[in-house]
Amino acid sequence: MLAEKTVLVTGGTGAIGSAICRAAAREGARVAFSYRKDEAGASSLAAELGAGDGRCLARRVAGGDAAAIAAFVAEAEQALGGVHVLVNNLGAAQVMPFALIEEADWDEMMAVNLKSMFLFSKAAVRGMIRRRAGAVVNLGSIAGSRLLEVPVHYATAKAGVVGFTTSLAKELSRYGIRVNAVVPGLIDGGIGGNVSERQLEDYQRFCALGRRGTPAEVAELVVFLASDRASYVNAQCLTVDGGL
Repeated sequence: MLAEKTVLVTGGTGAIGSAICRAAAREGARVAFSYRKDEAGASSLAAELGAGDGRCLARRVAGGDAAAIAAFVAEAEQALGGVHVLVNNLGAAQVMPFALIEEADWDEMMAVNLKSMFLFSKAAVRGMIRRRAGAVVNLGSIAGSRLLEVPVHYATAKAGVVGFTTSLAKELSRYGIRVNAVVPGLIDGGIGGNVSERQLEDYQRFCALGRRGTPAEVAELVVFLASDRASYVNAQCLTVDGGL
């Protein structure tokens, strides 16, 4: 589905991010991914995905560093033959009651979950505009749209993903660029590890499938939306939550 395309994934070493990288590579894509801390995990994943054969590029890039992001995208364009798909997967949560959230906490959640999406998209879509083709897939969360026991600043940031996705889809459609979002429910690993046993039991009781999802199940939808098989899917926020 993605043969001879380059897919750039932000936050590539996390549970969902690494699953997306692997799924994209399986479908024939060259993969570039950013990471923040996990140097060993990044090196291992890059080797697995063909860094030695010039099919994978991994770089430590802070989500709020506009210059570093632009440099990474430019390097991926040069080394891997363009960036045809951007997957904005980078995100973080902070478990904290509203009364204890400080201004710095709020700013950090907006920066990691929203500003990074803006900066990576701004850098990556320039090449897509020149080629008049491309796809962007943003990762949201049901925390942004459901009545759930989640941190307010995290939920607010994830709600912003919807507005970003639909507005950008409208603006970029004139260039043949599609923009969609995948909105996971409770997923094994990553941020999903922050939930309590009580919250997990509640989720599984109300989820039609009665379980958490897996990173691979999220990755399959991301790869589909990134591919030409989804050529008429645009400005959509597709939920993957097992049926709540």
